[in-house]
Amino acid sequence: MDRVAIRAARVFDGERMLDGPLVVFLEDGRVLGVERGTAVPGGWPTRDLPGGTLLPGLVDAHVHLCADGTPGPLDRLAGHSAERLDATIEASLRAHLAAGVTTVRDLGDQDGAVLSWSSRATAGLPTVLGSGAPITTPDGHCRTMGGAVRGVAELRAAVRRRAEQGAHVVKIMGSGGVMTAGTDTMRPQFTDEEMRAAVAEAHAAGLPVTVHAHALTAVRQAVDAGADGVEHCTCVTPSGVRVDDDLLGALADAGVVVCPTLGSDPGFTVPPEIVAMAARAGLTQEALNEVVARLHAGGVRLVAGTDAGIGPPKPHGLLPVALREYVGCGMPATDVLAAATSAAAAACGVADRKGYVRPGHDADLLAVDGDPTADITAMGRPLAVYLAGTPVTAA
Repeated sequence: MDRVAIRAARVFDGERMLDGPLVVFLEDGRVLGVERGTAVPGGWPTRDLPGGTLLPGLVDAHVHLCADGTPGPLDRLAGHSAERLDATIEASLRAHLAAGVTTVRDLGDQDGAVLSWSSRATAGLPTVLGSGAPITTPDGHCRTMGGAVRGVAELRAAVRRRAEQGAHVVKIMGSGGVMTAGTDTMRPQFTDEEMRAAVAEAHAAGLPVTVHAHALTAVRQAVDAGADGVEHCTCVTPSGVRVDDDLLGALADAGVVVCPTLGSDPGFTVPPEIVAMAARAGLTQEALNEVVARLHAGGVRLVAGTDAGIGPPKPHGLLPVALREYVGCGMPATDVLAAATSAAAAACGVADRKGYVRPGHDADLLAVDGDPTADITAMGRPLAVYLAGTPVTAA
């Protein structure tokens, strides 16, 4: 029997901070119990985290494991061998794990490469939930990744194919994107009929749908079609960002999960031409922060995801840094931590075993130095990371 007790100054259980000291008991890869005090029965190996906080392993709800964080990696994926893609996927996951991320949701691979890798994966790396290649139009955002379709029949067939490949979610490119030249971030890529058909086909197969949407009209289309999630949700229009009360109400009432994909490497200076290109698309940092603040105040379900891998500002393992940006938008630190643990686990369909420090849940855990509810930068000071109760990294 594999067991260990971890003593910590405090525990964030996925929803709230429990002041300690506390002892978390792990047995056979799962959380057995959480007890106040410092007493540990005989026969329990013990690890001490004086001054530390124990949290659920983080969940990054939006990554691209095939992309290596170099300039323009998504455009080059079609030329990579299966072996190179596998190596990039594993290197990406190791970077996430070192940062305390124990579960990731991949929202766009090359021709199902992540789904294929997952079927052959070995232990010792984060849990991967994938969408396969993102569904887009022949001239649309990320069209070179193997998911380009035209019309209702091809959309439905693409959804069924992903279900057969073992996808956990269907990703649809509802608008253009900044990273694909010639696409339009200001309007939808699919018709209303096409979007409704894709969502209906996915739901019939038991799969949720999340929609990449920068345009306000694309966000509204996704909500009207019954999509389960919206990525970015920037709500740009030709006259600027607009998040009106009607949209907030629709998102909140429908329980749509929004992943704003905040987060960028503070050590990377974005070239001026990229800043200008994003600004022309309405995607300034100020606009993104405004949207997140409005969504949170409007009661919309938010989860943390970084878009990791798509370029130098978005390296894998970025999530602890990204959480600072959510706090900077006015979100309470406890809500931010939940967005990266329990709420993200729920959005990914694994809340029954991930995202909480509770009896019966997987012992995927992160220990950090300090109290992240008082100072969110503590999330960037990991003391240890555990997968199924086994320490895999330690400072």
